Amino acid sequence: MAAKRRTEQVEETRAKLIGAARRAFAEKGYSAASMDDLTAEAGLTRGALYHNFGDKKGLLQAVIDQIDAEILEQMRAAGQQFESKWHAFLAEAITYIEMSLEPEVQRIMLLDGPAVLGDPSQWPNQTACLRTTADMLSALIAEGTVKPMDTEAAAHLVNGAALNAALWIAASSEPVAALPRAVDAFRVLMSGLLVNPPAAAH
Repeated sequence: MAAKRRTEQVEETRAKLIGAARRAFAEKGYSAASMDDLTAEAGLTRGALYHNFGDKKGLLQAVIDQIDAEILEQMRAAGQQFESKWHAFLAEAITYIEMSLEPEVQRIMLLDGPAVLGDPSQWPNQTACLRTTADMLSALIAEGTVKPMDTEAAAHLVNGAALNAALWIAASSEPVAALPRAVDAFRVLMSGLLVNPPAAAH
């Protein structure tokens, strides 16, 4: 029981620090967020932060992981509205691009994240994401919807296109105007994967 309680305390401490950091990073940005302020808000010490996350950068990674998990849930929900695998696949990717308009996602994941943690395509969560995309492409090829191709290579290209669209929107001086442009271009790119692409409008 004591071990279970300790585990619960650790989880509670981590949750408090992640919550305080998420608010601070969203409001002030990563560089302006003070570790003393956010630990005080969580009612904890700097020692607790270092013990659980190593440093401020580790805390940012934990916040991004939490946001990423929430985005994944929204993507799945968007995909579940379609019976066709292809339309579900497209809806999930477009939902990811659309999330770039969310202030938290924009500031923490797409602006501060790459500046502090480096290339997002190399982040730990991308490996699972690429595997999911490759598996979906394999299923779409098997049912004859998508042209036969190397699914690992295609997964890198599809995910890279969605990620770069989101990064471009977040960095744009007019993100709201950039979003439909990015989504339209992404749809055209994706249609190139189809065995029978939709006829072009004249």
